[in-house]
Amino acid sequence: MIELSGRKVLVTGASRGIGAACARLFATAGAAVMVHYRHEDAAAERVLEELKEIDSSLPHARFAADVANPRQVKHLFEFIHTLWDGLDCLVNNAGIWVYNPLAELSEKRLEQTWRVNEKGPFLCAREALPLLRDAADGNIVNISSTAGQRGEAFYSPYAASKGAIISATKSWSSELAPGIRVNCVAPGWVDTDMCEQPFADGGRQEIEATIPLGRVAPAEDIAGPVLFLASPLARHITGEILNVNGGAALAG
Repeated sequence: MIELSGRKVLVTGASRGIGAACARLFATAGAAVMVHYRHEDAAAERVLEELKEIDSSLPHARFAADVANPRQVKHLFEFIHTLWDGLDCLVNNAGIWVYNPLAELSEKRLEQTWRVNEKGPFLCAREALPLLRDAADGNIVNISSTAGQRGEAFYSPYAASKGAIISATKSWSSELAPGIRVNCVAPGWVDTDMCEQPFADGGRQEIEATIPLGRVAPAEDIAGPVLFLASPLARHITGEILNVNGGAALAG
């Protein structure tokens, strides 16, 4: 339904979960995809092989980098420039969800969360700008969370980091217009390995009871809205936070 032939897309954290689902959907729409990951070589290679099965003629590739390391991020974008000589979309998806209650606050976990969830998207966006400015419809899609809108007990550093990405989305959309669009998808509960623990021992059923649509979203249900925001169908949308949570959080 959405045609992105000739487009080049970088998805960070694409070796699993939402990132992998986004990579597959972009490839299905005809885009070349860069599968970014940090250290899961085998998982990233599996995703890359899936993309080649979808269309082996496209220059899909993978690259390992720590998104919070400026030097490694620079090397990632140098690789993209050399391989593709351009970029149409950056999907800032890489992130971590770490238990860290305030009364027992771990500074190490706090800094780890902010490095990946806040610093990473900023560094990637900065390095992407020269490439996106040359694109016909250069755009950034950030992945936030309902936690960034309403908070999350015992995960306040995560919630704060995702709230920061919502604010960054709104700030960048004005700063980078008219040449580059910037939008955000805010998922609720998603069926990924990140959520295995809260879904165990009946937890999934309890969570689904709080969602008006009565289900936890598969990763593909998040990838679809990401693809939409990156496509020409959304060419007049920027600075938007698209909630994909089954009605669980009716945030504006």
